[in-house]
Amino acid sequence: MSLSSAPQHPIKTMQRWCAAVAAALLLSACAQLPKNVERPVSSALASKGDTALAMLVQRRHDAASARFDSGFVLLDGPQAAYGSRLALVESAQKTLDLQYYAIHADASTGRLLSGVRDAAARGVRVRILIDDFHSTGRDALVLRLAFEKNIEMRMFNPLAGDRDSALSRMANSLGEASRVQQRMHNKLFIADNAMGVAGGRNLGDAYFGNSTVGNFVDLDVLAAGPIVRDLSRSFDTYWNNERSYPVESLVSQAELAQIRERSRDATAAAREGASATASTSPATRTDDGPTPEQRSHAWDEKPIDLATAAFVWAPAVVLADQPGKIPPDNSSPNAGDGRAPALVISQQNGTQNSPANRALDAAADLAAGSDTVVEGLLQLIGQSRRDLLIISPYFVPGDDMKQAFAAARARGVRVRVLTNSLASNDAPVAHVGYARHREEMLAMGVELYELRSGRADFGSAFGASGASVTGASKAMLHSKVLVLDGRLLVVGSMNLDLRSQLQNTEVALLIRSDELSRIATRQIEAALHEGAWHVELTDGKLIWRAPTGSGLQDTTTEPDASASLRLLLKLFGPLAPDKLL
Repeated sequence: MSLSSAPQHPIKTMQRWCAAVAAALLLSACAQLPKNVERPVSSALASKGDTALAMLVQRRHDAASARFDSGFVLLDGPQAAYGSRLALVESAQKTLDLQYYAIHADASTGRLLSGVRDAAARGVRVRILIDDFHSTGRDALVLRLAFEKNIEMRMFNPLAGDRDSALSRMANSLGEASRVQQRMHNKLFIADNAMGVAGGRNLGDAYFGNSTVGNFVDLDVLAAGPIVRDLSRSFDTYWNNERSYPVESLVSQAELAQIRERSRDATAAAREGASATASTSPATRTDDGPTPEQRSHAWDEKPIDLATAAFVWAPAVVLADQPGKIPPDNSSPNAGDGRAPALVISQQNGTQNSPANRALDAAADLAAGSDTVVEGLLQLIGQSRRDLLIISPYFVPGDDMKQAFAAARARGVRVRVLTNSLASNDAPVAHVGYARHREEMLAMGVELYELRSGRADFGSAFGASGASVTGASKAMLHSKVLVLDGRLLVVGSMNLDLRSQLQNTEVALLIRSDELSRIATRQIEAALHEGAWHVELTDGKLIWRAPTGSGLQDTTTEPDASASLRLLLKLFGPLAPDKLL
């Protein structure tokens, strides 16, 4: 959205908005998705161990005398997360496969995609699969990569209509609101089928500590070895699915050129407006383009050294929803391959009959019988005996989730959940779905923690250093983590909410490692005490206990949230059902 220094008359503004809606409806009324689209089938690189990354993995494995074949590194800060992707781009020799819910056209992504373009120029085959929902306006400019040599780009579950603005596309989709709600939420970044990153981050400034407004607190895992083949297998399943449309079938180079020109005009106008008020207002980033400071930061970032990364070698499985969880166009959610079982790909590592493998196989078997990734996690929760530690930025428990937590508490399991506070939530209406169940969860003995939004130096879910260099003061939780009994670690794209359970597709790594679980638990616990409000139910009233050492006072109202925001959600929140939040 552009910023303007000139005041707008409210009636004229409303008239213009109504005219824009009417025009969008007229222009997009007949827009349809293309028919008979060609989708050449392709698959991941065959694992021959002849790339630099594959040979590096083997050397690292042998040097560690590892019992298990796959290795993992927790990427618990924005620099490590960004540097790992830069390293994979620069090291790739044959293939790069990227699968994301959102790729934003900003400075951080610009640096990454510049590297991807360079990789394609040196002969690397690049496949990029992106959910279609956010690819409008300026963010549509990332689609230009589809027209580069050696780069293929596809959109999952696309919407018809003008890509220049979200308004026209939403207007064109009024008749298919159910399909619009169902999105591909998976996040994968894979190089040469030898190393890959999975977790919660999308690609953009706010995910890599480079936003001037606020940054997401997130977590990824760098994976190496045979487990990456399973991540690639999941990618191929989506890439070759009928819901994936080549970008060229949806948008032309001429249309993207027009969007780019309008974006440049909007950026110029925004900066002119910002300059006019610079004497009275601090400089802030708008959605019209990166600031020079952001661009400088992104280009100054360095790849991590994969040769010295601290891999932990452990057995693991990939758990991923089938793309059929999202129905094809013009079909009901239960039609055809609609709500297919979750795709669970077991990767045996090391000694087949080891206790670690037997425990992992049992967990995978439970998840395999579930309809979705989230329901698989609920089955895992049912196996907990001592402790459950959960991070879910959007925590909207349905009946079966609440039953799983109640059963765990009845077994004496300690359950701790870190989620967003109202002030830290980038989608405040989602907070309503959590808040309406908050007292019930507390009454059953679940311990709830809410992220403190004003923690400027809170660079990761684990409290690691990672302050935004651009000075943003708002932190927004985005990590999705589960630690079970100090032995099983799950990191992925899923939230514990009905949207992830019933509508979005998700992917997760399920790692059986006492060491990784211990590291995650220690750092998460530090974050709970130092960076989160502890919510308690005392005499029927909610109390938010201030973080240790924060100097803040306990409070009986949603901390850091304005009275107007609290009132707005109180009035309109009840109108939104849990499954849409």
